[in-house]
Amino acid sequence: MDQDIILETQGLGKEFRGFAAVSDVNLKVARGSIHALIGPNGAGKTTVFNLLTKFLPPTHGRVIYQGEDITALQPAEVALKGLIRSFQISAVFPNMSALDNVRVALLRVAGGSHRFWTSNRQLDAYTDRAMTLLADVGLTDFAQVLAGELAYGRKRALEIATTLALEPKLMLLDEPTQGMGIEDVDRVTALIRRVAEGRTILMVEHNLKVVATLADKITVLARGQVLSEGNYATVSQDPRVMEAYMGVSADEATELEGAHHG
Repeated sequence: MDQDIILETQGLGKEFRGFAAVSDVNLKVARGSIHALIGPNGAGKTTVFNLLTKFLPPTHGRVIYQGEDITALQPAEVALKGLIRSFQISAVFPNMSALDNVRVALLRVAGGSHRFWTSNRQLDAYTDRAMTLLADVGLTDFAQVLAGELAYGRKRALEIATTLALEPKLMLLDEPTQGMGIEDVDRVTALIRRVAEGRTILMVEHNLKVVATLADKITVLARGQVLSEGNYATVSQDPRVMEAYMGVSADEATELEGAHHG
């Protein structure tokens, strides 16, 4: 495996009662890049994420991470190796402060399990690191605010901070801007760019403006298969991509592209 490739899938597929949700997906995610997985609803993006993080076993194919075949591993084993997923639904403890959410995540990394009778003294050891992570995601002023009271965009920022606390080598972001207004989208886009420095990110994202802004490489899925791949300029001009997204034929898409530039 190429040293510059942190994650690779070979012929990855998943069938549910004979229906191929994902078929023969070959991905290569370059170390230190932001790689976006896009496609219309039902394209298989979330299924691919579930296969990568071992929440689903593949019907066929392999997942190779940092040169190791992880196809047969359990979700917790994969997470311990640094392949960390941030979920589509904000996954924070709503009745704990932003600071405590991050401190609990740091405690987990240190090998402690969170118990609700964990002493403050034990958590205090992680305060400085937690505050640094909150600063990284722009939440310094919200450290003592209950997570459940944070605005939606800030809640997602907190989720990214708790994901960073797990020291990911590869962060999988599942729809990080879903349900956000323009201001929150811009804030979270800037946040992802900032935390991507020195890290690798694979993201599923519907917002094509976000993808165009962030992604070094884009893989387009349609009907569970790779339709197109490349940078934004390449995939956005691929008539098959326009057909998949817009429902127009390849010929019409070519005409539209010509009219757009005309």
